[in-house]
Amino acid sequence: MRSSLKLAAFSAVIATPALAHHGWSAYDSSKAFVIEGPVVESSYSNPHGSVFLQHGGQRWEAVLAPPSRMSARGLKEEDIAVGKTVKVEGYPSNRTKNEMRVERITAGGKTVELR
Repeated sequence: MRSSLKLAAFSAVIATPALAHHGWSAYDSSKAFVIEGPVVESSYSNPHGSVFLQHGGQRWEAVLAPPSRMSARGLKEEDIAVGKTVKVEGYPSNRTKNEMRVERITAGGKTVELR
């Protein structure tokens, strides 16, 4: 009995990070769209980066890739800094209004594939 309690506790600890992270199934890949606007907030941190941008009079959260992938593909932190204009292409969230998962971003004069 005791070992089953330990196993249950261990399983709960392992599953917790997965619950906190966005699942890609939360985005509708049948509804690709593009928005462009100025960055009003930016994060180049784990588990993934993000930019908040103004578009159409609304604030959008664009979920990016992990910093290691962005860096490897040539997207620098300064490319998505507050005040820069970016174009993001991706899929809308099924759960959160004005949130999207980004497949590619155009920033700093270049287009970068994130997935």
